[in-house]
Amino acid sequence: MASVRVCSVADLAENEASRFVLEGVPIAVVKDSAGDVFAIGDVCTHGDISLSEGFVEDDTLECWAHGSKFSLKTGKPLTLPAYEPVPVYQVQITDGDVHIDPAVTLAV
Repeated sequence: MASVRVCSVADLAENEASRFVLEGVPIAVVKDSAGDVFAIGDVCTHGDISLSEGFVEDDTLECWAHGSKFSLKTGKPLTLPAYEPVPVYQVQITDGDVHIDPAVTLAV
């Protein structure tokens, strides 16, 4: 599968997560304060909660329900109760648009 256009970079609010479902795969997309865009699996591995409803802080996305923080770069949980990582997707920016291939996760 090829990369799919998700949105414009300008559509993303700084330090907030947005939820997109690509080919049935829920993905949380975050633009940090430096303007970098990240894409990780949108489902918390602890409680099946949408991470895009959580809080962005530095390079983490925190689950609002139980407080697990996930690295935007690696998908690894940095705090309990989650201990399994979420997938991380490669982001390509082309002509100001965010593109993601939901079939390809990055190895970390």
